[in-house]
Amino acid sequence: MKTNHIIILVTAKNKKEAAAIAKGLLEAKLVACANIIDGVQSLFWWQGKIDSSKEVLLVLKTKKILLNKVSVKVKSLHSYQIPEIIALPIVGGSEDYLGWISSSVACHSE
Repeated sequence: MKTNHIIILVTAKNKKEAAAIAKGLLEAKLVACANIIDGVQSLFWWQGKIDSSKEVLLVLKTKKILLNKVSVKVKSLHSYQIPEIIALPIVGGSEDYLGWISSSVACHSE
């Protein structure tokens, strides 16, 4: 079953920022659901060296057609200079759940 749904991963500096991003995306009907996972330890290259940080991970469910709008909204609400915004395809799943995602976001057509 091919779908036009995606999961978007976004890291944030803390739960307060993650919740603000999630709320902004939900209010704009750009995502159907946002999970906030606290306690993520991230290691990454930044300004020529390996850095690390405790972060919060947002797992967002939406439609592929809304990816650019989600990216713009995340950037407007995020404190990072270069926030992580990575989209992964949903290759299958419960048709009821995928239908709920489609009916929960602002754009229902492809």
